[in-house]
Amino acid sequence: MAVVGGGWAGLAAAVRAAHDGHHVTVFEASRHWGGRARTVSITLPANGPNGEQAGDRLLLDNGQHILIGAYTDTLRLMALVGVDITSALLRTPLRLTYPDGSGLALPNWPAPLDVLAGVLGASGWRWSDKLALLRTALRWQRAGFACPPSATVGQLCAQLPTRLRHEFIDPLCVSALNTPSDQASGQVFLRVLKDALFATPGGSNLLLPRVPLGELWPQAAVHWLQQPPRRADLRLGTRVTTLSRATPPLCWTVNDEPFDHVVWAIFEQKTTSSLIYKALLAIDSEAPTAANPTLPEAMAFEAIATVYAWAPARAGGHTLRHPMLALRDQPGYPAQFVFDRGQLGGPPGLLAFVVSASTDNAARLSAAVVQQAQAQLGLAIQPIQTIVEKRATFACTPQVQRPPMAVAPGLVRAGDQVQGPYPATLEGAMRSGWAAGALD
Repeated sequence: MAVVGGGWAGLAAAVRAAHDGHHVTVFEASRHWGGRARTVSITLPANGPNGEQAGDRLLLDNGQHILIGAYTDTLRLMALVGVDITSALLRTPLRLTYPDGSGLALPNWPAPLDVLAGVLGASGWRWSDKLALLRTALRWQRAGFACPPSATVGQLCAQLPTRLRHEFIDPLCVSALNTPSDQASGQVFLRVLKDALFATPGGSNLLLPRVPLGELWPQAAVHWLQQPPRRADLRLGTRVTTLSRATPPLCWTVNDEPFDHVVWAIFEQKTTSSLIYKALLAIDSEAPTAANPTLPEAMAFEAIATVYAWAPARAGGHTLRHPMLALRDQPGYPAQFVFDRGQLGGPPGLLAFVVSASTDNAARLSAAVVQQAQAQLGLAIQPIQTIVEKRATFACTPQVQRPPMAVAPGLVRAGDQVQGPYPATLEGAMRSGWAAGALD
């Protein structure tokens, strides 16, 4: 089997096939594994607060990611390839609090008692706010967490008090779907809430990486795939330029090499979609329409920016009160969350500010976050690197047309953009890859 793309979905497909006893060849055009969720090495532009010197190397992620306890397939696959989940991820009850202490913090209780207690005990919310949220959540539950396909999150929550919408629903939505609430799919939002709050024990728990993303999945998967008896053929720096029908009994050729099955695990763009289009057109002039190979070109994409910065570390190496805090997204203040990397295995004083659904460039984001940190955290920070992943996710809007997994006999897609119940998340990628890697 051939897997085209060495991101999270592609490696999940390769692990599935190898686990089932098949030989796998993985093609990855870049020089690194992990796709849009990977580890990068940077050169420090200036001295740091702990003796770091300008010119030193520092490992960062190309974007600060969080997982939740409902990511059952992600956790299962990590364990399969040997990741120590307990040490690699800091598990805490859901906390969506601001620097002033206001917001929602769930206790470590069974569901749904944790949600009930967390809402009733939320700091800074009026009783009318709390009761309105509980009534709305009960209404969603009675409706089976379903809504009209055309509904947005903003429309679902229009009757909630303004403070709840701005300080709870909006950050929750943009963190889960990376799409503003007035544009985001209400049905996908409800599915995530159902799995996190009601369907999975501990599903709402935050899982914060304490190791670089590369160690969390891509490097571990690659190491597992290379071990006997699997010995997968893993090809970094190998771009796929041709895809065509093979001579039976094999199905396809990739770069003129025959395979019995191909998983196309690339976040499709015009060039890669055209390869599928041309391959199908050579078989049947009607096939491209049936398989919708050009749909990804019409999808809208969202950027995620992460501003890494030094800040003074306090007692115990902590800069913030908690490993993650919500920030008030206001005009001129773009970040929705900040992470204290010093509490997550990184050097003390390293902060990561996350701007989901970002629309600005790195320089302006960096300058704005400096002002935001001073105003909202009381911190004078020193930016060291701003990473903007321009096509981090697809815009998860109502009734967005996502391409199907099945393309043609022996050819399937994998990735978080492929049809499925989840938005563009690590869990969506892993579920898609595992399903695509099944050859039986």
